Amino acid sequence: MRKVLFSLSVVGVLAGVAVAYLAGVAEPSLPPAFTPATNPYKNGIYATGIIESDQTSGENINLYPEVAGTVKAIPVAEGQRVRRGDVLLVIDDTIQRATAEQLAAQADAANALLDELRAQPRKETLDVAEAQLVAARAALKTTQDAFDKQGAAHAVNPKAVSLDALDAAANALASAKAGVDVATRQRDLIKAGAWVYDVRNQERQARAASQAAASAKALVSKYTLHAPADGVVMAIHPAVGSFISAQGSYDTYTQGMTPVIVVGTSSGYLNVRCYVDEILVPRLPGPDAIKAQMSVRGSPVKLPLHYVRTQPLVTPKIELSDQRQERVDVRVLPVIFRFDPPEDLRLYPGQLVDVYIGQ
Repeated sequence: MRKVLFSLSVVGVLAGVAVAYLAGVAEPSLPPAFTPATNPYKNGIYATGIIESDQTSGENINLYPEVAGTVKAIPVAEGQRVRRGDVLLVIDDTIQRATAEQLAAQADAANALLDELRAQPRKETLDVAEAQLVAARAALKTTQDAFDKQGAAHAVNPKAVSLDALDAAANALASAKAGVDVATRQRDLIKAGAWVYDVRNQERQARAASQAAASAKALVSKYTLHAPADGVVMAIHPAVGSFISAQGSYDTYTQGMTPVIVVGTSSGYLNVRCYVDEILVPRLPGPDAIKAQMSVRGSPVKLPLHYVRTQPLVTPKIELSDQRQERVDVRVLPVIFRFDPPEDLRLYPGQLVDVYIGQ
């Protein structure tokens, strides 16, 4: 029994030694997927950069519609090169086009009425007034003759014509004279044409209607987005049938509003927007002496950068996280560099890179 226990003890000791040995053996570490970025300058400073299209000012061209509506057509695709003025997106303009046609018809009616006022007096209307005056004068002549005859008869024999008949003839004569006066004034009124105040008022109404029609017609053109410059379509956020507005397009993933279309320049160069921590800004070299090197993440490629400009505005560091509601204490200075993309490596705007700046 003692021999068995001793043998088991020896086996246990040997097993413990073997486990301890195996546990102490360190496995060789895996090689890095790519060479980490290193500082090529003696006193270089580090900054995180974002690749963007080459712009003389600003960043990419973010397009927003000036009107709201449903996307009807998108005749371009992401990555497509476009020329200035090319149609990028069409919004359904059915209602606005009908409104423009209605206002144009109202403007035509207002101008037609103005032309009618300016064309007065109308010959046919004036001819009617002249005929009415002739008829009134003829009626006056008939009434006058009847009154004269009755007056003469009464003068010869007062009993031949009663006073009532003579008064009735006198009243008829006065009415006929008034009729001639009314017909004359009516003829003169028509002959004078439209009242100047009516013409002025109609001119203003016609002008207002024409301006409203022109405004509605101009608004129809806002339902089509055109390329503001030669470039490349970098992103199209809405799909056909989506609703967009002046705030942009709703993004399903970020649940926020984004530009409808993003256009970059078609230049052979790309820019790198570097965000230098405000603590390191005093160590930033001057524009004449500044140098920089970019390391592409996931690749051993290191590219020299050429200084373009410094955006002289220190802002909160939210560009990389895009969290506008978070409290950000770190502030950064944007510095823009340019580089010539290598043919054997594809780089895209929006890609993060590591940048060292020195002199």
